[in-house]
Amino acid sequence: MAHDFPRRRWTLLLAAAGGLSLDTAFPDRSWWPMAYVGIALLLLALRRDSAPWGFVVGTVAGLGFFLPHLWWANEAVGEPIGWVALSVAEAGAVGLFGASWVLVRRIPWVARHGWARVLTVAVLWVAVEQLRSSWPFGGFPWGVLAFSQTDAPLVRAASLGGTTVVSLLVVVVGALLALAAVHLRTWRVGSASAAIVLAAVVVAGPWLVPLPSRAEAGTLRVGAVQGNVPTVGAEATSQAREVAANHAAGTEALPGAPGTLDVVLWPESASDIDPRTDADIASTVDAAARAVDAPILLGTQRYVDDPDQEGLRIRYNEMVLWEPGGPTDVTYTKQHPVPFGEYMPYRDFFRKFTTAVDLITVDMAAGTGTGLVPVPVDRLGRAVPVGVGICFEVAYDDLIRDAVTAGAEVLVIPTNNASFGYTQESTQQLAMSRFRAVEHGRAVVQVSTVGVSGIISPNGVVMDSTELFTAAQMTEALPLRTTTTLAARLGGWPAATVEVVAALALLAGLVATARHHREARRRRRTGGSRRGRPAAGRGAPTNVRGRGAGAPTGRAGVARGAARPPERAAAGRRPGTRSSR
Repeated sequence: MAHDFPRRRWTLLLAAAGGLSLDTAFPDRSWWPMAYVGIALLLLALRRDSAPWGFVVGTVAGLGFFLPHLWWANEAVGEPIGWVALSVAEAGAVGLFGASWVLVRRIPWVARHGWARVLTVAVLWVAVEQLRSSWPFGGFPWGVLAFSQTDAPLVRAASLGGTTVVSLLVVVVGALLALAAVHLRTWRVGSASAAIVLAAVVVAGPWLVPLPSRAEAGTLRVGAVQGNVPTVGAEATSQAREVAANHAAGTEALPGAPGTLDVVLWPESASDIDPRTDADIASTVDAAARAVDAPILLGTQRYVDDPDQEGLRIRYNEMVLWEPGGPTDVTYTKQHPVPFGEYMPYRDFFRKFTTAVDLITVDMAAGTGTGLVPVPVDRLGRAVPVGVGICFEVAYDDLIRDAVTAGAEVLVIPTNNASFGYTQESTQQLAMSRFRAVEHGRAVVQVSTVGVSGIISPNGVVMDSTELFTAAQMTEALPLRTTTTLAARLGGWPAATVEVVAALALLAGLVATARHHREARRRRRTGGSRRGRPAAGRGAPTNVRGRGAGAPTGRAGVARGAARPPERAAAGRRPGTRSSR
């Protein structure tokens, strides 16, 4: 075993290095090629033909990825239990991928063909991404590989199939790099070079995808206000009146004469106190709207009695369109409240482990309407449909897509990042907003209470942005677009196709595994192997050491390497047996 590649005792370190590499591909570092390196390292670590061990290796890689990637959760809660629990849950999904890959690569045609291994491993990864993005509690899509590629050529493929296609391509490139590494170890320089060239073609190919950004239905002149908060951290929004006043002051500081803007955008929870029920806050908001002679789309919280539990209250996270003179009935209610962040499922159960559950004093309920807010624009003689996704909703494919297919000509992502301090959460979110701009060909405004806020063109370029924990204002004439991308038209079909293919592959892998175990038991009973290829070669994946499909099944990998030298093969045979070659 001393000559195994990589050595068994380094497997977990290799997996952890793969996970850490994945994290560096995302903001704040944004070293996007490291996403390919991270996948390659993980696949090289997943070399042994054991599904339980594959789960362990995948989980270690997942911890290496998610513990640093989700560090902001520790900042938000103020104690590590939430951060660790979330990271472990997400890492378990990577463990599921590892175990699944060990099973699927036992399928004979996957074991025999390098292209099949590359494609199936990509399908499995994306299927697991889709699973953790939708389950449990509605899922958590943070760390989807596609969001690491906003500065890479691959992001242009977002307009063809969204996160599904881009994540697939990332894993394909990583698998090709792993293939090249195996070939290099066995001195198959030509095969390694071919894999590297193909990986480069996959990365560069999306440059051919056009990203139109010109206006098709006029422009929307917007002002975005980042009002800032009095303190940094979890208590940042406790002084709700001061926060609302900050945003009102920022609105009055917007450049240009009154009436030059079509709408002013405030972030999520810019006024935690509902101006529709509080006269002082209403006066503050209305004075700001009159000062710029434009409606304000502002974030607030609406509290109502819980219809299911007497004596309790619930709240709704809403965006309200406020015109000079008072509120309108145009609102959007957040559809996907964050579990453990905005509402506490199974509160009594989780209180046994931590009192942090009671930091959420009033649970947030979900809205049911599509994220579309019509903003009247007299200059255009019509109402402009503005798509809205509040805070973490930007990470959910279907919520943003539904707004676009319902007619949104521009997208707004109001968010409140105050509780995350000086972590990378806000820049990770901005990367998602940039991805959505390219995916749907829409200008996007991310507006935060504390930053990072940004204005993004339909091709994903950041036209203006702010710093964390500063008061700032931005203005821009956003191009209004009505053409829907292929990604929007396809809807959820790419993801559904991947899930079906992955399920069928996993089923076939289980069948191949059962057959392999039956043949192994039969060989043990008869005390020898069949003539010709050992049974392992029929269902087992090939060996990263390069022994081909007929190798023992103890160490499986992504690629098939060169055959063993004849002298080693002869040394490994018992006297009187025929060569399997």
